Amino acid sequence: MERIKKLFGIRYPIIAGGMAWCSGWELAAAVSNAGGLGLIGAGSMHPDILAGHIRKVKEATQKPFGVNVPLMHPEQEGIMNVITVEGVKIVFTSAGNPNKWTTFLHDRGIIIAHVVSSARFAEKAEKEGVDAIVAEGFEAGGHEGREETTTMTLIPLVRKATSLPLIAAGGIATGEQILAAFALGAEGVQIGSLFAASEESSAHPAFKKMITETGEGGTKVVLKSLVPVRLIKNDFFRRVEEAETRGATVDELRNLLGKGRAKRGMFEGDLVDGELEIGQSASLIDHILPAEKIMNKLVVEYDKALEQMNNCRLS
Repeated sequence: MERIKKLFGIRYPIIAGGMAWCSGWELAAAVSNAGGLGLIGAGSMHPDILAGHIRKVKEATQKPFGVNVPLMHPEQEGIMNVITVEGVKIVFTSAGNPNKWTTFLHDRGIIIAHVVSSARFAEKAEKEGVDAIVAEGFEAGGHEGREETTTMTLIPLVRKATSLPLIAAGGIATGEQILAAFALGAEGVQIGSLFAASEESSAHPAFKKMITETGEGGTKVVLKSLVPVRLIKNDFFRRVEEAETRGATVDELRNLLGKGRAKRGMFEGDLVDGELEIGQSASLIDHILPAEKIMNKLVVEYDKALEQMNNCRLS
């Protein structure tokens, strides 16, 4: 874990996922102030909006923070320009090949972590020169890889495939799970759903409440013929699932999805017709807490679990 803490200049090797519609400046600053690494989720922002969030984070914390950039973003050039102009020092990239931006960002002194869903993609990312790997298992919320590899299997596979600092993601919401990730070879964790339900999250209060009420089996991955995404099982999800079951075409599914569906659900609070992206760990979340309390809770849980494991022997 020391490599992750040193790389990002943070106290705890815990990163808050840069989630569209959830990870605004307030959450990023709160997590960074609590000793982790806060990320602004640029996926739901135009460049000018991102610039405003970056400036607000700078006003709210002196600690390191970063920006998550999905490489499918239609305005990625403008987003990257804002990042460099505003002096951001850490960028997490996802949903694409980082080769286009690695040299550009490194030449400007920016640290790059890239999110992958397989050991094969981890090897490619290392060859492209990224500084750290985020290995995200199938339990995660939002857009998924197509491999359907769970975190518990993915982390040791990626650990064998790359020597880079490794961050585990997908289904992590407790200190005990952080310890398990470290036992598998990870050196840090990225946590999304737990922080999506935090007080500082920019998600709609109704969506946060629904996260805390989502039990075991309450999410599922759909839209596999487009871009796989894990959603809460609301009315919109059921319409998508029905369409896929009867063999709807890609165009039908694209029309059903429409535009602004995720904003409608997560940011505006339409729990019926909105797209509600969240991970399986929602079933472990039952309270909406400030980010600082979440961080403290994770540390206490981790230390307690580590103490208990030190007393466990197989023989």
